[in-house]
Amino acid sequence: MTPTDKPDAAADTLEGGPRRGHVRKTGGRPRQSSVPLPLLLPALLGLAFLLLPLVALLVRAPWSTLPDQLTSAEVWQALRLSLFCATAATAVSLVIGVPLAWLLARADFPGRGLVRALVTLPLVLPPVVGGVALLLALGRNGVVGRWLDSWFGITLPFTTTGVVVAEAFVAMPFLVISVEGTLRAADPRYEEAATTLGASRFTAFRRVTLPLIAPGIAAGAVLAWARALGEFGATITFAGNFPGRTQTMPLAVYLALQNNPEAAIALSLVLLAVSIAVLAGLRDRWMTPS
Repeated sequence: MTPTDKPDAAADTLEGGPRRGHVRKTGGRPRQSSVPLPLLLPALLGLAFLLLPLVALLVRAPWSTLPDQLTSAEVWQALRLSLFCATAATAVSLVIGVPLAWLLARADFPGRGLVRALVTLPLVLPPVVGGVALLLALGRNGVVGRWLDSWFGITLPFTTTGVVVAEAFVAMPFLVISVEGTLRAADPRYEEAATTLGASRFTAFRRVTLPLIAPGIAAGAVLAWARALGEFGATITFAGNFPGRTQTMPLAVYLALQNNPEAAIALSLVLLAVSIAVLAGLRDRWMTPS
């Protein structure tokens, strides 16, 4: 036995026998295994299925008239309204969604699983159904809307505020899920240490917890904003399609597709660029392999 064989022999003795198939790491990335052909072909088909519509949108885009299309008054009107409503819906989601996420992640109460399921329900609920539900709840004859109208003179349907409400309804679950996951990953002992030093629960949340979960809040806010920007079904059902008041970018795309397909493509390119920007902003969170 040579001196170089002794460490391996000792390791074999400690592990109960010789190690078979042991390969030493020599640094660098591990060697990737080959992809089986029965998996490769469906994978390529799925990739083509997802990319082909986007490629077609770029190929058929009216690049020569695109500046004129994007500078038209109707496009800028819909774009400004979309940006304002999506930002306002995200702000509403932050104000009420972050405390809700904390409640689901930190508090222990009966029926928490049911509450979590109800919070995530708008993610799978058809947007049009969500719009109908909003009408039944907040419309002039709705469960709550009738009192808002008679007591305070507040009417939400078919107004810009109604657009914000509809977008917040469908977008807030994205924020809640993201923040709740970040809260569950954060160590609660920091909050407990702050409370033992005399801080109140709210002060501990504001001074300790919020800085810890800031990346999760930012990611959830971006997702909620992007979802609100692209909302269509609940918006058109609850707020209608009135230019300058409730006609957001997705609604303008739908309307332009019937009369001016080139304008519809131009508006779609704007939304595509926004989506790509959102993915680029979140690449460190979800696009980097662990």
